[in-house]
Amino acid sequence: MGAGLPSLVVGGTIAGTGSLMDRSMKASGTGSTEERSHLSLRRMTPLDVAEVSRIETAAFSTPWSEDTFRSLLNRSGVELWVAEWREELAAYAILWQTLDEAELANIAVRRDLRGLGIGSGLLTQVLEAAEASGVRTLYLEVRESNALARDMYDRRGFHEIGVRKGYYEGPREDARVLKKCFDCD
Repeated sequence: MGAGLPSLVVGGTIAGTGSLMDRSMKASGTGSTEERSHLSLRRMTPLDVAEVSRIETAAFSTPWSEDTFRSLLNRSGVELWVAEWREELAAYAILWQTLDEAELANIAVRRDLRGLGIGSGLLTQVLEAAEASGVRTLYLEVRESNALARDMYDRRGFHEIGVRKGYYEGPREDARVLKKCFDCD
């Protein structure tokens, strides 16, 4: 999560979400049946960029620009997903893939909607998309102080493999580098 874009991305995309939101939220233990009915997951479109940018700006001290999000929309090997809660854009996630490796570049949920299982449902979608497109290893960085996110990643099988000292700004903070293997030996 943070600055920069991958210099090389290749790979495919995954179609549709089906009944994923119900499966993912039940599996993660988040949300009642009524709450799950308020969540829908879909691919990001150009019409989402302004709201995604607002979520990004509120979530990160060094946010990406609207132009960056627009440039990613049609880029090969990039998965862009949004979550809607009660028909309002609530969260987004960006995954980019190079061969059989990928990075969860960004995932963010609106501050006023955190704790409802939206991030968990969206993460499930991204993990399934990654695995279905041939990803064997997925990486991400997370702020050391973001205990809620670190706990969610731990429950999903991510393991810490390193630290990037001073990676984040505003405030300066270390990033924990996490890794998840799909079908790894």
